[in-house]
Amino acid sequence: MQFEERQKERNSFSNRALVSFIIFTVLFLAVLGRIFYLQITTNETYLTAAESNRTYTVPVQSLRGKILDRNGNVLVGNKATFDLITIPAKIENLDAFLANIAEFLPISDKDLETYKKLFNSKAIYNRELVLLKDLTQAQIASFEVRSFRFPGAFVGKRYRRISEYPELFSHALGYTSRASATIASLPGIPSRNWRDAEFVYASGLISGQLGLEKIYDDTLSGSYGKKIYEIDARGRLYNLIKFEDGAPGEDLYTSLDLLAQQAAHEAIDGKRGAVVAIHLPTGSLNVLYSSPSFSINDFANGIDQQSFDAIIQDTNKPLFNRALKGRYPPASSIKPAIALYGLNANLTSWERTIEDPGFFILPEDGRVYRGWREGGHGSVDLTKAIVQSSNTYFFDLAYQSDINQLTTHLGNMGFGKSLCIDCFDEDPGLLPTPEWKYAQYNRGWFTGDTVNMGVGQGYILATPIQLAYYASLLANKGTARFPHFGSEPSPEITSIDTSNFNWSKLHKALELVVEGPSGTARRLSELKPFKVAAKTGTAELVSLDSKEAYAEIRSDVLQRDHAIIIAFGPIPNPEYAVSVVIENGESGGLVAGPVAVEVLKKLIEK
Repeated sequence: MQFEERQKERNSFSNRALVSFIIFTVLFLAVLGRIFYLQITTNETYLTAAESNRTYTVPVQSLRGKILDRNGNVLVGNKATFDLITIPAKIENLDAFLANIAEFLPISDKDLETYKKLFNSKAIYNRELVLLKDLTQAQIASFEVRSFRFPGAFVGKRYRRISEYPELFSHALGYTSRASATIASLPGIPSRNWRDAEFVYASGLISGQLGLEKIYDDTLSGSYGKKIYEIDARGRLYNLIKFEDGAPGEDLYTSLDLLAQQAAHEAIDGKRGAVVAIHLPTGSLNVLYSSPSFSINDFANGIDQQSFDAIIQDTNKPLFNRALKGRYPPASSIKPAIALYGLNANLTSWERTIEDPGFFILPEDGRVYRGWREGGHGSVDLTKAIVQSSNTYFFDLAYQSDINQLTTHLGNMGFGKSLCIDCFDEDPGLLPTPEWKYAQYNRGWFTGDTVNMGVGQGYILATPIQLAYYASLLANKGTARFPHFGSEPSPEITSIDTSNFNWSKLHKALELVVEGPSGTARRLSELKPFKVAAKTGTAELVSLDSKEAYAEIRSDVLQRDHAIIIAFGPIPNPEYAVSVVIENGESGGLVAGPVAVEVLKKLIEK
């Protein structure tokens, strides 16, 4: 009995020992597995975490690429400036330091206030802090001879984004300014680190805000470098352990032409308006000018609030890009497009003649639509209607037109759509349809609406770049390339069916607008050594029944008609097309025409 009990006790002990061994073995293997996981599998993760706790990456901004015109002239570049930079951690007595600096370098109250506000935070973490910006050579020399007294300060090179033509290309190139939200999205570097970036530019981290600076920001910016520092437990930088150089931005060569742009600026002479010129073989934009303009240098290098408020409150709206966003009735400049539609739809012919008494009476209700010449143009065929700009002829032609087919035709010619490949924030204009009118005004489309469209009035609105594209399509006999700022040909589009159209006759009619004795732009004939084809327009802002009524309201400049011209040349082998809009200029031939001629002269007479 005793033996059996001892045997049971022995077996029980063995079982407990075995269970304990198994449990111990399992726990040991679990710990071993965890150690393996931590040391082998997640080693890289923890090393990275440890490294990030031990180091701090400071981004280093690269130099931005230049923007040049088609002849290699620098339109926007970078100008070296020099700042007085301090290391607050090395400054023991701030008041004494500032007092000694002020003995030979003037410090404004604003700069002094800003510096003192940031001093302690920069000192704690051993960061740099700019005291004075844009030092003169005399100020640099004055500091350098005394630099031994200021171990916590040095002169550092910075750059400013600068244009030698600050107001000439503002709306085409746009501008840069200090980035804000952009810094959080830059890859590879935590957003908090960007506050300590080593900026190449005096204004800090910059990015493109408008125009080509915005469209090509990635190309122009290049890539950012990195400085990796060891840091202590408080986050102080104390040892540079690695430097990765970034790549400077690429230069951007554009199709813009400095001399032609200058010609547009001088010819428009401060008036409100826009000029666009297109190189026909490529679709390249040689001129894109909006007036009035603004200084891109002011924005790039930090515009003060007072100056910004003045620009915003300016009634002439210098920030508004009229070339891309200005909406204007195309007026009589649309008549070649209406003629093209009428010929293709067999509604008229070059030989068809009507009597123009100076008005058109709508058969449905007897409403009278008046022409611009009192008494009319007499007997007119299509050529004379274009040359002398007979409203009656095109009222009649539009009256016969199907509005849906007509708007499709005009859409194919570039109206009502954005056209530019690399323009910033282009407006599509307005090509009205019956559906649009009902949605907008809850009213149906009237025949009178179509009649008004026949002379480019009513609801239709076009931008200067659309008018230039339309002019290039007329010049190229039905084909045009999309506008862009590059030198290579853009994708070509065949916009319109020209099977029933005689382009020679149209070109001849448009040539006679300028070169003929009765053309609406005949005064331009003597202003150039080559021949030009054109169509003028006078966009009515107020619909009036008589010249007497117009004379009463023209005392208000803002109520006067807009002056418009589209042109291309040289004839017979055109190379360039141009559009000009002068707000409240009244006469396309007299006011807009000379601007177009001066631009074409600079482009053609290379």
